[in-house]
Amino acid sequence: MCRHLGYLGPPRTLAALVYGGTHSLERQTYAPRMTQGNLLNADGFGVGWYPAAGAAPVRFRRAQPLWSDRSFQEVAGELAAGCAVAAVRSATLDFPVDESCAQPFRCDGRLFSHNGVVRDFPGVEFKLRELAGDLATVPDARAPVDSALLFGLAVRHWRAGRPLAEGLAGAVADVAALAAGRYNLLAADGAALAATTWGDSLFVHRSEEAVLIASEPLDDGPGWEPVPDRSLVRADLTGVQITPL
Repeated sequence: MCRHLGYLGPPRTLAALVYGGTHSLERQTYAPRMTQGNLLNADGFGVGWYPAAGAAPVRFRRAQPLWSDRSFQEVAGELAAGCAVAAVRSATLDFPVDESCAQPFRCDGRLFSHNGVVRDFPGVEFKLRELAGDLATVPDARAPVDSALLFGLAVRHWRAGRPLAEGLAGAVADVAALAAGRYNLLAADGAALAATTWGDSLFVHRSEEAVLIASEPLDDGPGWEPVPDRSLVRADLTGVQITPL
């Protein structure tokens, strides 16, 4: 399945976040270690970041493999951010390889990524659209992929006043009541990160200054903490909290 990561801390270059480490996100496009049946995550990639405190997030997305975009690698070395979300995609059968499906998705100052799949999506798509509500003001939630409707559910919860993590938890509860699947979600708002585990791997690496949340450890060094399945992660610069979903 797809791989993603979120970062919060002192500004780091996007190149350090995406290409850094002996098992970087780039390496996970062609050599993931904790895969669920796929060998590649080569159907697109995306990076979203907050260029300054309080600024709206900026994105770069493509429908090609991350390793093939050397222009982005060059530019990424000149861009730094204190909060970012990056993802590489392995397209589920029947969904297109299209830039609109590459994550992170974006709305109302938040970034969102889904690592997983909604099983029997055609059988539950109509109900998910009903639950997500009017998506006219959430363009990314209209992308032709199951993840887009999960994003629509999260946006609905956020717009109803739920905090970042609770919005993800609400989206997982909504979809899990309808269909089996893998629902590892990740979100950022510039000041905090949130994530869920539901059927796939997730790790947290925290220090006094920063926190990284990633589908797989980015290196073999110490400090990577596995997140139990069916958990909710809340992270900001004051600390990390992991609770059962």
